[in-house]
Amino acid sequence: MSKLIKRMQMEALAKTLGDTRDLVLLTMTGIPALEENKLRLALRKKNIRLHQVKNTLAGRVLKEKGLTGLDSFLLGPTTLAWGAGGVSELSKELDTHIRKNKKIVPKAAVADGTVVTFDEAKRLPTRLEAIGGVMAAVLGPAMTIAGQLTGPGATLASQLKTISEKKEEAAPAAPSA
Repeated sequence: MSKLIKRMQMEALAKTLGDTRDLVLLTMTGIPALEENKLRLALRKKNIRLHQVKNTLAGRVLKEKGLTGLDSFLLGPTTLAWGAGGVSELSKELDTHIRKNKKIVPKAAVADGTVVTFDEAKRLPTRLEAIGGVMAAVLGPAMTIAGQLTGPGATLASQLKTISEKKEEAAPAAPSA
């Protein structure tokens, strides 16, 4: 393959990946073409893309994008998977298909430019879960303080209401004329 063609393929792969920093590297050898097509269509509905790559060219493109540490995983047939919002959602969705088809073997995952194992990627929180955790951490102390400030006042008001109701019951009825 000439250098010009390699450069064109690298540019096409870089354009296809765009600014993606969350990936999963897979091996999908031995899957019949019809089954692979069904898999790709099912994943496309979830906004997940698969791309079979030539390891040396993919390694160069990923290094140019700042994704390093993948050289040991770019051996043998490699398919890149990306999309679905983040590496956690991507890994969880791919895991459901991996359980159905044992010929799909995960190699590694890349979470925001950092290489992690596929199992670690499945355990990472999704974007919404991470935002929820941050919001809980921020709002938790404020909610506690608000509860502590309003708690004694609500208790006092409840006790005063109870006392006033008891006085109204205990008061003798006015004689009728």
